[in-house]
Amino acid sequence: MKERNKAIPAVKDNFILFDFDGVIADSFAPAFEIQKMICPALDEDSYRRRFEGNINDWEDPINTHTAECRHDIDFFVEYIPRMRNEVQIKPGMTEVITQLGKEYTLVIISSTITSPIQEFMEKHNLASHFVEIMGNDVHTSKVEKIKTVFGRYGTSAGNCLFITDTLGDMREADKMGVGTIGVTWGFHASETLQRGGPFCLVGEPQFLPNAVADYFANTSR
Repeated sequence: MKERNKAIPAVKDNFILFDFDGVIADSFAPAFEIQKMICPALDEDSYRRRFEGNINDWEDPINTHTAECRHDIDFFVEYIPRMRNEVQIKPGMTEVITQLGKEYTLVIISSTITSPIQEFMEKHNLASHFVEIMGNDVHTSKVEKIKTVFGRYGTSAGNCLFITDTLGDMREADKMGVGTIGVTWGFHASETLQRGGPFCLVGEPQFLPNAVADYFANTSR
């Protein structure tokens, strides 16, 4: 079920769609460790390749299960408690989100379930900057979630930007005509992100506001 923030900020003309894991939350290590519980033969490179498309579709064509995989382990049952207790916000993102929220409409579009993201953002006093958080329970496709943003807020691709750390997100955003900025502190390295044709890559959070401003200045011409 979709969860809205209690205090919804005013909708501004331009929208920033944020991925959550890897961009806002430094969550690669616990996510990988849980996936390794499920698939013991999994290595980091193979896990990262799952995010070259929609993570919900990872089995086709990149990977397949082996006989050792544990189908009795539910990823989110294991992940949510660890997210609450272990996952930290990427240093610098609190200030960046606060700054960007003054100029843009912010939405989280994630493959993690909505409620723990909401809890995480409230814990860090950031939930009030977002008009909506759309997790895997809203839809497994980020294409469909972007469509929902377009319809619900009366916006379009030219007024939206997706900030992400994965090639898969870039590919889904591209299907909707939405431009992307890649951050290099998350799940994918620069070389992988470049394959998605981002507007630019950013190496530290403090450089995001200028990159976002440059993007919208460029697209408004």
